[in-house]
Amino acid sequence: MDNSLIIIATVFVAATSLVVGLGLLLGGSKSEPTTVGANSATGAGGTLFNDDELFDEEAPDSSFLGFFMPSNRQGRREIAERIMQAGLYKRNSMIAYLTGKAILALTPLGLGLATYALGMVTLPWALVYGGTAAAFGTLLPSFWLDAQLRKRQKEMRRALPDALDVITVCLEGGLSLPAALSKVSTELKGVHALLAMEMAIVHRETQMGKSNGEALKSLAKRFDLEELRSLASVVLQAEKFGSSLVRAFRIQSDALREQRMQRAEEKAQRASLLIMLPTLICIFPALFVVLLGPAAFNVYETFSNL
Repeated sequence: MDNSLIIIATVFVAATSLVVGLGLLLGGSKSEPTTVGANSATGAGGTLFNDDELFDEEAPDSSFLGFFMPSNRQGRREIAERIMQAGLYKRNSMIAYLTGKAILALTPLGLGLATYALGMVTLPWALVYGGTAAAFGTLLPSFWLDAQLRKRQKEMRRALPDALDVITVCLEGGLSLPAALSKVSTELKGVHALLAMEMAIVHRETQMGKSNGEALKSLAKRFDLEELRSLASVVLQAEKFGSSLVRAFRIQSDALREQRMQRAEEKAQRASLLIMLPTLICIFPALFVVLLGPAAFNVYETFSNL
């Protein structure tokens, strides 16, 4: 194949990648601010995320979106939920995610063709290297979303018992649950910043018309955390049957503290097993050299004198 054709193809791929990125960014910047909906996350600056409005099945896709996201509504909603669970609540979060996937997928292919055009590798190897890097680049944003979700879940698990204690004290003092959530977002801001922000979102949703249970259910959806789903279920049942929220929160707080203690004990027991591996690799070889080294020399001298 002529090198001029390879250069033209490389320029085409690079230009396509640039156009995709600009198209996605411009498509997101032209979007109007969303209104508060049942599946939106709200903060101090208003609504930040609304997957119903962003991924309506009948709404036209932004430029090039169809190449990097599922065409059916369920698949698009799953991607939207993963982005939301990773802590990306802004209106253009999906646009940024797809832009990253497009760039990481097309750029390695262009670089592979460029290396072939410069005579550094043959065409088959250039395609293999570029295709492999493009496949990994396509999956990399998904891995990053999963890592962000695990990080947020770990931080929320650590902070949730303290928040429930503060809420319980506020409820016993006569405050309503929305007021208690607002108090948590203020008092724990310096210790648990993520939890304070999320509680502020929950409080804002209750002000916009959601019930306390529904707002906590949305919080559980944003974290995909069993502890939060259980808490939302407790509040929904208390609202439905008129039971005491103070008792429910106290029981839930005790249960979460016990679970946190069990996880700590599990990690402590696992550490004793994990420490055996560096012991076997680093200490035992040195002991074998010290103990068996002199005997090995004696055996060698004995057999050499025969």
